Amino acid sequence: MFRDLDPLLHSQVRLAIMSILVSVEKAEFSFLLENIKTTKGNLSFQLGKLKEANYISIKKSFKGSYPLTTCKISKTGLEAYETYVEAISDYFNEYRQGK
Repeated sequence: MFRDLDPLLHSQVRLAIMSILVSVEKAEFSFLLENIKTTKGNLSFQLGKLKEANYISIKKSFKGSYPLTTCKISKTGLEAYETYVEAISDYFNEYRQGK
């Protein structure tokens, strides 16, 4: 039987954000923007959604005189990501077994 997929992570940009954050300690907004190839507004919106769900933390500071936004995955976010990856893997495994 197929498990439900987390609708919050079942979005291309949010899944990309989480996939990056799971492999680094933290990431700056500009790094995410460069690697995800979306607009600043969309990235900001999607980060807000992940923060609301407590999947990430966002720290705002300054680097010199420039604003700096840094994101970090939370324990809740890591658990949700791992569960999502397991669930989506089950979909593929189910397909392979059916062949």
